[in-house]
Amino acid sequence: MTRETLFMKAINEGLDQAMERDERVVLLGEDISGGVNVEHLENNNEDAWGGVMGITRGLMPKYGRERVIDTPISEHGYLSASVGMALTGLRPVPELMFNDFIGFCFDALLRQASKMRYMFGGKGQVPMTIRCAAGNGVGSAAQHSQSLESWFTHIPGLKVVAPGTPADMKGLLKSSIRDNNPVII
Repeated sequence: MTRETLFMKAINEGLDQAMERDERVVLLGEDISGGVNVEHLENNNEDAWGGVMGITRGLMPKYGRERVIDTPISEHGYLSASVGMALTGLRPVPELMFNDFIGFCFDALLRQASKMRYMFGGKGQVPMTIRCAAGNGVGSAAQHSQSLESWFTHIPGLKVVAPGTPADMKGLLKSSIRDNNPVII
């Protein structure tokens, strides 16, 4: 019997399983572990909002703020930091709230993450998975609803994954996190 689930739940399960399997997996994003003002959270470990879609809900109490990291509203900043984290042995999974914001990150993706393996003769690995909502069917207006995946299919060194079902999402997300190359999902 097949199990029905939502994309959001499939992503949460995939992230949870990847984090449980490998302690090098870290999540980064805006408001994914409680936001900047966490004084209201008892012992700083209560559950958080989980990002704009609530996808990381339940992961911060389980893995801590060292692995579920709130970032400033600076997509370029935390994507660039993710490249550095990946080069030093972590497996970052930065979340962009919406695919539309990926334009801010072109330098980190086009000139850094995608070229490291080539620039260092195959020795530089960038095991990072950029997760972003695309084509968001929730009516999020002109600046939050684009599908820009095709832009990145033309950049050597980047992999692009566009799952069609929640089951595909969960499996491809876990595979992307295990990949030693930058993947946009």
